[in-house]
Amino acid sequence: MFRNAKSTAVAALFCALTGSALTACDEASEADAPAPVSAAGDTAGEPISGTTKITVAGRSVNVSCSGTPVDGTPVVVLMAGLGDGLDKMAGLQQTLSEKGRACSYDRLGEGASDQPGGVQTFDSSGAILTGVLDRVAGDEPVVLAGHSLGGLIAARYAPGHQDRVAGLVLMDATPSTILADTTAAIPESATGPAAELRAQSLAVYGGQNPEQLTIEDGEVGYAGDIPVEVIQHGQHYLAEIPEYGDALERAWAEGQDKWLDLSSRSEPSTASASGHYIYVDQPDVAVQAIQRVTAAAAE
Repeated sequence: MFRNAKSTAVAALFCALTGSALTACDEASEADAPAPVSAAGDTAGEPISGTTKITVAGRSVNVSCSGTPVDGTPVVVLMAGLGDGLDKMAGLQQTLSEKGRACSYDRLGEGASDQPGGVQTFDSSGAILTGVLDRVAGDEPVVLAGHSLGGLIAARYAPGHQDRVAGLVLMDATPSTILADTTAAIPESATGPAAELRAQSLAVYGGQNPEQLTIEDGEVGYAGDIPVEVIQHGQHYLAEIPEYGDALERAWAEGQDKWLDLSSRSEPSTASASGHYIYVDQPDVAVQAIQRVTAAAAE
């Protein structure tokens, strides 16, 4: 599907809008990250060290944890974008684990986790996340740090789980109204690469993606008085789309602003030298934001 895109600008935008759902997007997300360390089969109750499989709702879920827990400090759980496995965030996890406990997981349909076996919704994806948190953090609070679609899922999850989500870091998170944003910016009358982009994006939002996740628009909920950092890209690559790029860039920026409504303690920032993959282009920006939120959540 994506391999037929007519330009690098369309390719970059498709990766951003869909969270890099297809193999061709991987080139944008390559990082010099170490491979996750494999661990023996999961033993319930034992702290996870390395990468292993756990069972959630009858499905095998690939999970990775590293670092030593710090008393009173939330566990950081990293959430990759659509089409990315936990290996993409291995370098970020390794750095964070030098000062605390950090984990990541493959959502169903991603990486080494089972296939979903049917259409998923934000609720069903959230149920898997709950099972993961139960295993990696128990009753302890967590900070969710999500990129792209991972950020959208984290932001949708937090308002309904204020008892366990103590902080959020959203790294160029997919906007809460991405479907409406896309159709408003690129009209049905569009032709050429823009029309192709529109059609491909709508197909992905409708469930034609590795997770079989239907991506529906929704209001930004209130996650409580928790620390939240919303980081958006500074390199305006979306504007490269002929005719419709500026509208797409504005819609994406407005979507980042809307995420600030998650909390009265939300802070916006821009990764000036980054495209969509902020944690790859400017890893220090991602690390520092996550560490700030984690420290604030521990107070």
